Amino acid sequence: MVSNNPICSPARATLLTGTYPNKNGVHCNVNSKSAVYGVELPANIVCWSDVLKEQGYSNGYIGKWHLDAPHQPYIPCKNNEGDIAWNEWTPFERRHGFDYWYSYGTYDYHDRPMYWDTKAPRDSFQFVNQWGPEHEADKAIDFFKNKGNVRNTSAPFSLVISINPPHEPYNTAPAKYHEPYNNIPIDSLVTDANIPPADTKMGDEYRKDVKNYYANITGVDAQIGRILQALKENKLLDNTIVLFTADHGNCLGKHNEHSKNNIYEESLRVPLLVYWKGRIKPCIDDELLISMPDIYPTLLDLAGYKKNIPATVDGKSYASYFLSRQGNKPSEQFILGALSYDQKQIKHSGFRSVRTKQYKLAYVTKKGGGLEPYLFNLQTDPFELNNIYRADHPMVKKLLPRLQYWLQKTGDRFAIP
Repeated sequence: MVSNNPICSPARATLLTGTYPNKNGVHCNVNSKSAVYGVELPANIVCWSDVLKEQGYSNGYIGKWHLDAPHQPYIPCKNNEGDIAWNEWTPFERRHGFDYWYSYGTYDYHDRPMYWDTKAPRDSFQFVNQWGPEHEADKAIDFFKNKGNVRNTSAPFSLVISINPPHEPYNTAPAKYHEPYNNIPIDSLVTDANIPPADTKMGDEYRKDVKNYYANITGVDAQIGRILQALKENKLLDNTIVLFTADHGNCLGKHNEHSKNNIYEESLRVPLLVYWKGRIKPCIDDELLISMPDIYPTLLDLAGYKKNIPATVDGKSYASYFLSRQGNKPSEQFILGALSYDQKQIKHSGFRSVRTKQYKLAYVTKKGGGLEPYLFNLQTDPFELNNIYRADHPMVKKLLPRLQYWLQKTGDRFAIP
């Protein structure tokens, strides 16, 4: 599984709409800088939650949304105090079929998060003195119990729990999640070949953050356990599809990259776990090269709404493969990112890539203009240390036409010489 546009807002828009940025309009992070160019999730695009709403579902959303453009006067909070404002309220008409709403735009103070409740107007947000993932798990459990009559218990439901961590700053998780790592020697966690050496900027950053990052993962994992247990205790687990994934990965300093939105595996690869009791056979699958737009049609197909999938969706359903381990599988994944805020400059910015099980071909815009090509053999060089690109390489000749086809199909004018 990959995040095909590995940064917060574009990945979320792709997941919700089943489309790439040329259709959903979210090609970069939603904030006050990109708002000038109209970057936010369109109110009239059909999300999978809109489809379920039409089928009588009771839909809930908890946590980070990050798809509505901030506007003046900006919400008075820390994420809006710098040169760029990030956090914004989502109007009722822009919630895409989610009836229960306990959310925020983007807010990175995880030990004192802020939320708008379903009926709260723009100026009525609240702060909570609890680590965000634990609080959001609490709210999810309340949703299952229907505390406060937040859902129609006679209707089927969907619930998104959009947990922010592991997201910087990484040092806010409660101490109990750090404890398993306190006595582990740092050298034992710095063994991958693509970690920069100590006494370099990114090498020191990795060593500073890696234990905290793992602590965040441990804390989030504990909340997933609580959520699953609550589904079971409320007799909801037997006929509920549970999906766990993420909007992007994180380099933490590997490849001298601070975070995400780059061509490397640490940025692109995300977890995908799907559970449906008695229907999806437990296994580990390393064959299905699934992409973020495929989640929308696959979930609707699994739920029995294949006929309701809009023709505009870019993704394909792999429901039959999930259920039987048989059927057609994609042979490649297409990736883009680091795009300019200005739509007129998108074709001259960022990177485009095609990834197979063994190879990754990528073209990255250089600061001074032009493109830097990359070809990695992911099986023999999993840390992507050796760029084996040459124009006459057999895999370049094979993959470049596929990438050019995808660019044309999605209306991307990114020019590869």
